[in-house]
Amino acid sequence: MSVNDTIFALSSGRPPVAIAVVRISGPRAGAALIALMGRIPAPRQAALAKVRDPRSGEMIDEALALWFPGPNSETGEDTAELQLHGGRAVIAGVLTALSQIDGLRPAEAGEFTRRAFENGKLDLTAVEGLADLIGAETQAQRRQAFQQLKGLLGQRADSWRQRLTEALALVEARIDFSDEADVPEDLVGPALHVAQQLRSEIAEALKSAGRGERLRDGMTVAIAGPPNAGKSTLLNRIARREAAIVSPVPGTTRDVIEVHLDLEGYPVTLLDTAGIRDSCDPVEQEGVKRARDRAAAANLVLWVVDAMEKAPSPTPDGAWSVKNKIDKMNSSHDINVISANGVHSFYISAKTGVGVNSLIEALAAEAAKSLGGEPALVSRERHRRFLTDTLAALDRALAEGPSGREDIIAEELRLAARALGRLTGRVDVEDLLDVIFRDFCIGK
Repeated sequence: MSVNDTIFALSSGRPPVAIAVVRISGPRAGAALIALMGRIPAPRQAALAKVRDPRSGEMIDEALALWFPGPNSETGEDTAELQLHGGRAVIAGVLTALSQIDGLRPAEAGEFTRRAFENGKLDLTAVEGLADLIGAETQAQRRQAFQQLKGLLGQRADSWRQRLTEALALVEARIDFSDEADVPEDLVGPALHVAQQLRSEIAEALKSAGRGERLRDGMTVAIAGPPNAGKSTLLNRIARREAAIVSPVPGTTRDVIEVHLDLEGYPVTLLDTAGIRDSCDPVEQEGVKRARDRAAAANLVLWVVDAMEKAPSPTPDGAWSVKNKIDKMNSSHDINVISANGVHSFYISAKTGVGVNSLIEALAAEAAKSLGGEPALVSRERHRRFLTDTLAALDRALAEGPSGREDIIAEELRLAARALGRLTGRVDVEDLLDVIFRDFCIGK
């Protein structure tokens, strides 16, 4: 790959579609338009164009063309866009025609966004926000991703880095010009005051890190309990589809089954786990082991037992008690949530649906409590890692104090600024780029 190449790709959905969008970016984007339609439209104005094969002259389609000359474009380069009829033959004809133009090649995954980053249109936090926006499945995820794309963390990190640079300049001035009469004696004190303020602000931002990361991944709820208690039936009832095999034979579920849900705008992943019991079957033993592991790692456990059991398995600490199969009981039960000393209990029938709505409403409320609020400043493990590195460097600088070694304070402030630079991609991030862009789709 070369940044001097002009790239092209289908940027819309898989055909056939109503409208297909083909994007072109690079120094020969204008030449590509001339080859296909004989002219370049006025900047940022849609123009009707007859798109022709540049070799045979055959008309492929009648489309809308747009022209965005660099650097005022999404990628920072000359960029063109064709809005075509979305049939497979039309798209294939245009992509084939573009591939025949000298200097053009198909784009790699994420290459348009990578060029936007390299040309200063996006920082890494905005790039990650764009990836999260594309992958968002719920409204809460969309809101958080959009805020990151618009600079929620990136702008704050740039501001922190600017203030750190100014504090570092004070310390370095004291080191370099200590013998100058017009240089104040106390420059380290004001620099450390700035460092202390930044430390407090970054530490506050890190408090929301867990919530932001959970929102990206979703709250995980494990449905666990003894065999044949109705766990798979409950999963199917909540998912409203036959996601898990239901059988009266104990031990049917051997592996963990995942179902992703949108509960009141919040992402929740339900896990149907194997019934927990002692078994001589090595396959079932492995299923039980996985069930225990996933339940231990889940944000919440629904411990499902048969309400008919005279001595049901005790509910683990922190889990919600779900007593199933009340449709088989003669006596009626309160099917609403019972909260006493933080313990949640439900009486339900996964088979008939009685009481399940109360359970779903409680799950949605728990998701809102765990994931809700304003979009978190920190939404990825990478963000947390570099902010933690920044915090550690600031702590080491502050530990020196106003009378400490000025060269050590300067170096720690420099390391803190460097960590913030790596967060936004301003410095030394070549080793991160392939990892960040590899999951992008072609044409983005």
